[in-house]
Amino acid sequence: MAAFTPSHRGGSGPPLVCLHGFLDTWRTWELVLPRLERRHDVLALTLAGHAGGPPISGAVDDAVLADAVEAALDAAGIGTAHLAGNSLGGYVALQLAARGRARSVVALAPAGGWARGDTSYREVLGWQASLAAAAREAAVHADAIAATPEGRRRATRALVTDPSHIPPELVAHLTRGVAACTAAVPLIEHGLEHGWPLDAVAIACPVRVVWGTEDALLAWPGAAARYREEWLPHADWVVLDGVGHCPQLEVPLEAAELILGFTAA
Repeated sequence: MAAFTPSHRGGSGPPLVCLHGFLDTWRTWELVLPRLERRHDVLALTLAGHAGGPPISGAVDDAVLADAVEAALDAAGIGTAHLAGNSLGGYVALQLAARGRARSVVALAPAGGWARGDTSYREVLGWQASLAAAAREAAVHADAIAATPEGRRRATRALVTDPSHIPPELVAHLTRGVAACTAAVPLIEHGLEHGWPLDAVAIACPVRVVWGTEDALLAWPGAAARYREEWLPHADWVVLDGVGHCPQLEVPLEAAELILGFTAA
């Protein structure tokens, strides 16, 4: 666990908090941080139960991840902040917005948006459980896997369509991070049983939702249905043609501008 840290903070300006996706770490934001930090005091956090993040004590419930982020905000002296989140982090950012902790939210392919009655989420969670198990075996070989173009492609195939510009060391870190996510199983089990409730009515801040048409994990537009039709129909929606699940990794310059253009509005 020495390779993993709970957070990164840098830059100056209005606070911006970045939240990563399931099985990830704060370093998924690494390629956009230099640009974001020119305009913001950026706090990139590792979610509870993930590699380097705070442990989850007790049972997993709907609030456990948002509670831990709120505690981190309080400890950092941040009352409200602009929030950027990817996947599970996007969902948590929206939970925090419903609690009044957000000045704005940019959610990149936020989790939990399947339509009522759509059970395809079970396949996604099943695949993620398999991924976590496979990563535990592959972690010892992470550097060798990331050293070749084919290895990087396989390691990131659920995240991006083209990993050629992602540094091998970052790919290796992300691979080890999946393996070291101690809360993977309980979070998956909770999602299967309870889904992802959201008090969308309580969200009063501006929201931008960004989704790639080639998202291999949360497929567009099905995985966005409830956000589009029920929860956030009036949000600012941005669809990125040909982009996968993690725009901050795949098109970092564009992702940074989509965040900065919204926080400055």
